Amino acid sequence: MTGGAAPAGAAVLVLVALASLSAWEEGSPLRPRDGGDAPSRTAWLFLALVVFAFVAYVVGLLLARRGLSSRAALALGAAIQLVPLAAPLLLSTDAWTYWGYGWIGAEGANPYVEPPSSFPGSPAAAYVGADWRETTSVYGPAFTLLSEPVARIAGSSPDAAAWLFKLLAAAGMLSVLAAVARLATGGGIAVAFVGWNPVLALHLAGGGHNDALIAAFVTGAVALTASRRHTLAGAAWALGVAVKWIPLVFLGLAALAARARGHPTGLMPAVATAVGLALVATWRYGVDWLGALGPLAENASRETSYALPARLEQLGVPGPVALGVALGLLAVGLGLLVREALHGRARLGRAACLVLATTPYLAVWYLAWAVPLAALDDDRTARLAALALTAYLLPQTIPL
Repeated sequence: MTGGAAPAGAAVLVLVALASLSAWEEGSPLRPRDGGDAPSRTAWLFLALVVFAFVAYVVGLLLARRGLSSRAALALGAAIQLVPLAAPLLLSTDAWTYWGYGWIGAEGANPYVEPPSSFPGSPAAAYVGADWRETTSVYGPAFTLLSEPVARIAGSSPDAAAWLFKLLAAAGMLSVLAAVARLATGGGIAVAFVGWNPVLALHLAGGGHNDALIAAFVTGAVALTASRRHTLAGAAWALGVAVKWIPLVFLGLAALAARARGHPTGLMPAVATAVGLALVATWRYGVDWLGALGPLAENASRETSYALPARLEQLGVPGPVALGVALGLLAVGLGLLVREALHGRARLGRAACLVLATTPYLAVWYLAWAVPLAALDDDRTARLAALALTAYLLPQTIPL
C-alpha cells in the first residue's frame, strides 16, 4: 500500500528538480562561484520551491502512516536524493575547499601544515572558501586521504571537482537509505523520513558536503551491529570519526547501551581500525594531522547566525552567557542521554538533534547527522525535533 503518500513524494521530487534546475540561470546567486549577479528573484524562487517541497514532504510523512511500502519509499527517496546532481554546485564552496586541501596533498605537500593560501598556483585557489584560505585542513585523515585522488581526477577543472564531491555525497545518501530500509520497522515511513527530505537532497547531492559520508558510516555501523558484524561495525565507526569527530558522541552512547543489554560494544574493532588509520595518516602527514583538532576547535568557537548562542545574543544576552547557556544545555542533555544509554537505550537521534540545537557553529547540512538517526530510532521525539530543525534551517545559506 502507498495510500496518498506516493503522490506527495512525487511532488517533492518535481519541486526539488525545479529548484535544482533554477540554479542554471546565468549569474545565479545560488552558485557560490558567481556571487549574486542575477536578480534576487532567482533566490526567492528557489526558496519558494524548497518551502513547497518541505510542505509536500511533511504531508507525505503524515499520509505514510496510513501505509507506504518500503519499495515505493526507497525508489522515490533515491530519486529525490539524486536529482540535485543535475544542478551546479549549490550554495556553498565547501566542495571546492575539499578540492583545495586534496590538491595540496596530491602535490606532495601537507594540508595540515600549509593552508590553501600558500599555493596561489593551485587550480583551486580561486574557488576555496574565503574563510578557509588561511586555515590548514580541519578534516580527519580518512577524508583527506580520499580527497587526494579526487583532486587528481578533477585536475584543473572546478566543475569536475564539484561533481565528484557531489557524487560522493549522493552515494553516501544512497548508502544511508539502504541502511534505513534494512533496519526500519513499520513500512516505508522511516525511509521516506530520510529520502524525501528536500533540504538534505539540495545540500548533499547539491552541495557535495562530506556530512553525507559521516551519515553513511554511522548508519552503516548501526546496521552492521544489528547484523552482528561487530568488526565491520567498529571499522565503520572509526571511519566516520576520521572524517569529523562528531560520531564519537554517538559511538559512546551506542557502546554504553550495548553493554547495558549485554551485547558486544564494538569498541575494540573501532580502536583497532582507528590505530590503523592513525598509522597511515602519520606515514602520510606526520603527526601534523593531529593539528586538525586545533582549527576544528577554533571553528567550533565561531558562531553562525542560526546557532542558539547567536540567537540569544540577538535578544541581548551577553556572548559568554549565551555560550554558557548552550554548553550547559548540551551537558545536561548528554547527561540524560547517558542515563538512557545505561538502561540500554542509545537514543542516537535525540543526541544528534541535541548537538545541532546547542552547537555554536550550526550549518544546514549538519542535518545529515540528525535526520537518518532519528529515522532509525523510530523515536517520535527525535523525529519531531529533526523536522523542526529542518524547517528552521531551511532558509540558511540561500542568498536572499
